[in-house]
Amino acid sequence: MKMSNETYDRLVWVAQIVLPAVVAFVATIGKIWDLPYYVEISATIAAIDTLLGACLKYSSSNYIPEDDEDGDEEYEDTDDVRDDIEVRDNE
Repeated sequence: MKMSNETYDRLVWVAQIVLPAVVAFVATIGKIWDLPYYVEISATIAAIDTLLGACLKYSSSNYIPEDDEDGDEEYEDTDDVRDDIEVRDNE
């Protein structure tokens, strides 16, 4: 199954921001208001989030850019590294 970059980015946002916030909200409000099954609901949402995160990691590790469908070309690590930062010793 192919997934667009936009879909992937939205799912990552849901997995990293939305679902953890929902879990924290449900757990907190459930405890404060003594709501039934709040622990089970929070754990279920957390389990779904974990599964989504694992699926997205698998998808990311198997990603082949559109212009390299055959997988022959090697890509260099493109992390931005700043060489202009000076670390000072505060002794």
